[in-house]
Amino acid sequence: MKPIFTRGPSLLLRLSIMVVLAVALLIADNQYNLFSSVRIYLNSIVSPVQYIADAPQKLFSTLSENLMTREELKERNQKLEKENLHLKADRLLLTELENENKQMRKLLNSQYTFSNKRMITEVMSLRSDPFTHQLLIDKGAINGVYVGQPVINEEGVVGQVMQVGSTTSRVLLLVDASHGIPVRVQRNDVTALVHGSGAWNKLNVPFVQSNADLQEGDLLVTSGLGGRFPAGYPVATVTSFVYNEGAPYAEVTATPVAQLDRSRYLLLLWNGHQIKQADLLLDDVGVNDVIAP
Repeated sequence: MKPIFTRGPSLLLRLSIMVVLAVALLIADNQYNLFSSVRIYLNSIVSPVQYIADAPQKLFSTLSENLMTREELKERNQKLEKENLHLKADRLLLTELENENKQMRKLLNSQYTFSNKRMITEVMSLRSDPFTHQLLIDKGAINGVYVGQPVINEEGVVGQVMQVGSTTSRVLLLVDASHGIPVRVQRNDVTALVHGSGAWNKLNVPFVQSNADLQEGDLLVTSGLGGRFPAGYPVATVTSFVYNEGAPYAEVTATPVAQLDRSRYLLLLWNGHQIKQADLLLDDVGVNDVIAP
């Protein structure tokens, strides 16, 4: 007599098939970008839920700001007026330096593809675990945001956009283990590469020669190499330079300049070849928080 319930494939076989299928899909997506449109569509579907989840935090922040006393508001206003005066004075000097820089680049026949176009965005949520460090922001494809777009705050580089939905985007933070950025030492223009370590306050600087002119306290800024990040933005400060005899390279670590886990408002930057496309999108949707140089 045949049994009523026949036994199917073993659990180990099923698991092996699913693992092989998952790896094949990951490789196919990485090589041919098969699921980019599907990912954008799914992000667009989830966007309303993300805004609803962010609503209590926004409401609490609004109530907290409205409960500030008159004296606190007066003191804050005076402080902002003083800071604004200093910034305006610095802007006068920066404008002159920018004009001189443009003239020198013309003399050297050097191309400068980055512009000062930028947009303010607000952080909606923070995702952090041992494998990934990301932020969710409230700007997306309808605002002209694109994959790989540089993201900064008032202190320095924060990261770059890794996924774009219609109204929200995900930002890969500087400290994520999969993030890398070319930099130079502000003191002497020595170039290097900074990689995320997966820890909030640590960055790795690999492939540094033992005789490299690099010191603790040196400020690392974006070099502009690779065409993604504009040159000159602060990235990190060197905290350790250790060379073990016989090792091929020195062990160099740095600390991010920006406080990545405390940022509420960020700035999205545009490079030269993305500006025209962003202008068309922004004109269509009527976005009014783009800051002109």
